[in-house]
Amino acid sequence: MRDPPRWLSRFGNATRQAETYRRGRVLLAGDAAHMHFPAGGPGLNVGVQDATNLGWKLAAVLRGTETDGLLDSYHGERHPVGAELLLNTRAQTALMTTYAPEGQALRGLLGEFIATVPESIQALAERMSGLSVVYPPAEGASAHPLTGRRAPDLRFADGRRLFELLRGGGRVLLDLTGGAAAGLPGQTPDTVVHTAPLAPHDRDAWRRVTAALIRPDGHVARAAEETDPETLTRSMSGALAATAGQGAAAVR
Repeated sequence: MRDPPRWLSRFGNATRQAETYRRGRVLLAGDAAHMHFPAGGPGLNVGVQDATNLGWKLAAVLRGTETDGLLDSYHGERHPVGAELLLNTRAQTALMTTYAPEGQALRGLLGEFIATVPESIQALAERMSGLSVVYPPAEGASAHPLTGRRAPDLRFADGRRLFELLRGGGRVLLDLTGGAAAGLPGQTPDTVVHTAPLAPHDRDAWRRVTAALIRPDGHVARAAEETDPETLTRSMSGALAATAGQGAAAVR
């Protein structure tokens, strides 16, 4: 006689998302804002990024450097990311739990595609980790292509790294001209200014960038390729004066 089962359990795929992430003084993040099938841990990545997006905005409002309206951009930026998370996890659940011949064929086909097309591996990794999130800038199509994207851990000629500069929780203004744009705004309590060119690198998107303003959550608020010092100073001064992220929505 076979041993009786020692553990019986069942699971469902309840998938929900809050209609709004902010209502007055109530703000939702992480599991309070979205629930889904947990395979692969994408909800952890999205939840941490929810908290990071909300955290720097709350801090800026409490310090008085931004208005309360900045908090409205939290829903606009993060709600679309949560919606895509639910779409992705539903797709994962269907592939992982199907036993029908058609479902198994689809799973095998996608597995082969992932294994043989490097670009698909990169795209899926960035999607699962949240590194593919882009916050569209207020200036729209006229913005630099890097604007709204997550900045990598850039290494500078003086040995410093971008993520090190972001540890203080404020914005980081990068003067990559090595000091040619001496008129850039100076350091303030909520903004660190770093003047140094990039160390040798293979990041093509950053080769012509002369200055960039990085949000506290690591996303690029504005990037510029101007070489004229006066034009560059005017561009970055405007970026500092503007409310980073207000009114934006997230895309991938």
